[in-house]
Amino acid sequence: MAELGPGLPPLINRWTAALAAGAIGAVVFYLLQPILLPFVLGGLVAYLGDPLVDSLARRGLSRTLGVVVVFVVFTILVATAMIIAVPLLLHQLDLLIAKIPVIYAWFSQDALPWVQQKFDLTLERLPRLDWSGQLADHWQSLGKMTGAALLKLSGSGANLLLGLANLALVPVVAFYLMRDWDRLVAKTLSVLPVVWQGKVAHMVNEADEVVGAFLRGQFVVMCTLGVVYSVGLWLVGLQLALLLGLLAGLASIVPYLGFTVGVLASCIAAYAQFGDWSVLLWVLLVFGIGQAIESMVLTPVLVGDRIGLHPVAVIFALMAGGQLAGFVGVVVALPVAAVIAVFLRHALHHYRASDIYGGN
Repeated sequence: MAELGPGLPPLINRWTAALAAGAIGAVVFYLLQPILLPFVLGGLVAYLGDPLVDSLARRGLSRTLGVVVVFVVFTILVATAMIIAVPLLLHQLDLLIAKIPVIYAWFSQDALPWVQQKFDLTLERLPRLDWSGQLADHWQSLGKMTGAALLKLSGSGANLLLGLANLALVPVVAFYLMRDWDRLVAKTLSVLPVVWQGKVAHMVNEADEVVGAFLRGQFVVMCTLGVVYSVGLWLVGLQLALLLGLLAGLASIVPYLGFTVGVLASCIAAYAQFGDWSVLLWVLLVFGIGQAIESMVLTPVLVGDRIGLHPVAVIFALMAGGQLAGFVGVVVALPVAAVIAVFLRHALHHYRASDIYGGN
């Protein structure tokens, strides 16, 4: 094999090429991130569905037929969930909009004065709003503002069509990636220097276990918590049970964020609906049970300790991904962070075994 530089050791040449390729890849990803969303989402769908396709292939189905079966089942599940959940969520949103005046009145007339008196603060009182008259007179202008904001958000009809086309690309990308996933991984590994292929393959398998544990396990955790919180709040009698439960479940992707957001939002909604402090104890009981189920059953069984990401690292990864690459960065932040954590653990192991760390 020809070396990159005639006078340099092979190891230095290989590392130089690898670092250069990584830097070029990062720059290309950053520059192309506005068009990467369908490919990233399609890749995630393919990654999540690949074990199912592998299982069907071991039972005698062709790879293509296995992908078709997975897609049909996935489509049926998603369509059924949307048919059931979307009308309920829209009804909950109507209830939430109707309760905004009540929540605002409680916050401005009860909560803020209590805080001022309790902590001896001089805070400016919120204005009293006539929700039936004062704001109703401005619905027309509010509609114009909303239309202008939506127009600015979409940019133009062409941009909106482009967004819909990108969304339609997701299943296409997912289908081809899922069908050829194992072959693509093998070809990618074959590009690496021969002396690295065995070690990198081992680290890729370990990273696959970590990312798979997080994506598949955490997804099930989030969905389960959303159901637990929604059912619990419904038993309490909260009208916004489904909306608040799903919000808390989705926020559970960051440790303890779902519990915190869910408790605060549900307590405010419960007091606005019932006007009784005692009902807040039932809300706290619901989230306490959910947190106990998560910490003692769901996370140990479905996720375990294989991820190795501290909660602060999770928050930092999400914020860094959003800052660097917008929504695409948020989507890939945690899988990339989990893979980096695996490679850093191996690098730390080699460092501690080297003469630099323990030599004289």
